[in-house]
Amino acid sequence: MTPLQAIGWRWTPPTLDPDWAAIVAAHPQARPARIVEQHRSGYLVSESVDAAHRAESLPEWQRAGSYRKGELSPEQRPAVGDWVLVEGEAPNSLRIVALLPRFSAIKRGAAGEHYRQQVIAANIDSVFVVSGLDADFNPRRIERYLLLVAGSGVQPVVVLTKSDKDGADVDAALHDLRALDVPVVHVNAKDRTSVNALAPWLGAGCSIVLVGSSGAGKSTLTNTLLGIEKMKTGAVRAGDDRGRHTTTHRALIALPTGACMIDTPGMRELKPTGEEDVAESFADIEALAAQCRFRDCRHAREPGCAVRAAIEAGTLEAERVANFLKLSAEVAGAANQLATRLAQKADARVQGKALNKRLDEKYGRH
Repeated sequence: MTPLQAIGWRWTPPTLDPDWAAIVAAHPQARPARIVEQHRSGYLVSESVDAAHRAESLPEWQRAGSYRKGELSPEQRPAVGDWVLVEGEAPNSLRIVALLPRFSAIKRGAAGEHYRQQVIAANIDSVFVVSGLDADFNPRRIERYLLLVAGSGVQPVVVLTKSDKDGADVDAALHDLRALDVPVVHVNAKDRTSVNALAPWLGAGCSIVLVGSSGAGKSTLTNTLLGIEKMKTGAVRAGDDRGRHTTTHRALIALPTGACMIDTPGMRELKPTGEEDVAESFADIEALAAQCRFRDCRHAREPGCAVRAAIEAGTLEAERVANFLKLSAEVAGAANQLATRLAQKADARVQGKALNKRLDEKYGRH
């Protein structure tokens, strides 16, 4: 592989997306690079597996994202996995001159009261939703992760770690996740032979991101795939199997298979952005809901509710339905917040144009 292919580049001039080709043509002196680390102070970019260098970013990227008029929204700022064009040489004159459009992105609603989107990773082929087969295992949280991934153009894979631990019940976990229409793989994250089960998603040129709570085994899995102890790992608490944040920032790592992997800090809060499609993640419930007597059935005490009938028949978990209703409400609320933000930005743009027109009419071009 070429140095760029080793970090996920898999295009040739004839296969380059037209939007990418136009930007590349506009910067004939620039060359592709990939953002491999994102910090508050800036970005590290790489043109090969051997080194990452700090690059001067565009001025608009050096401010926090905002939904105000004339500013970039938070999700429009670069993230780990993004491809950019750079000029100059490291270490002192390397600078980013353009961002290439994403072909996929995994996002969540950022923590806090105010609406803001946060890009977890960009230009990803697969996402490994990692969960330990200990107290960390929670089917409802896995469903929440899958909701955030759905519709992103990324293949989700549920990876159950710690299958070697005493008390790990793989069969019970697989039964609990039987309604998920995604691959589910169980591994001992410390055993190279065991993690070979993930090989179908780790081919040359593929990009993968690991998500999951702290202590789920993401860094251990990364170390095993690398064959070296690169990522810091930590013990979990004996009482609840919760882990500390051993990964403190997102970073892209090249694997011996030719794939690239992004390890992320554990996320305790997984808020939807409002762009998710709940029906895609809960197709089984949506299919039953279509059989309810009333179109606006809330699946509570309404007569003729096919969803409640399935619960009573034991063919559908009540907990899964409760999570479906909860996530539906959260997505609807986030969608309203997003619509308000976009409307405010559009109104500000319209008002700005109107003001400029009045100024032009009164004073001439300003």
